[in-house]
Amino acid sequence: MKSETPVKGFLLDTTALIAFLRGDRQTIELLETLRGKAPLAACPVTVAEVFCGARDNELVLTDHFLSSLVFFPIDYETSRLAGRWRSSFAGKGITLSLPDTLIAAVAIKNSLVLVTANKKHYPMEELIIITHCAGNGRR
Repeated sequence: MKSETPVKGFLLDTTALIAFLRGDRQTIELLETLRGKAPLAACPVTVAEVFCGARDNELVLTDHFLSSLVFFPIDYETSRLAGRWRSSFAGKGITLSLPDTLIAAVAIKNSLVLVTANKKHYPMEELIIITHCAGNGRR
């Protein structure tokens, strides 16, 4: 994907979504810039993780923002890739979480760039990553 397939969007991992929703100025500026280049996206794992940690008074804003993103489901091939990565990296002594491998697989299978603050969670060579740094700066 790195050199052959054009980027079709930016998959926001949970760190990027939470930083945006909590008003982090640096993340907001980054996502506004990226949105001008290609669609912003989410997947089942990131949506579930964000809602898991959302406060009651944040639910309306969270739902409004997440539903405005392009949603990429997890299909059989994506699930298979995530499982194989987890197994392959485990064989090298690297433990990856299933949610992170699923997020990475969604990005690869759909030609998306992953936006994350946790680059170390995604050692897959095929994956293009933009690192955001939540600076706790509020708007």
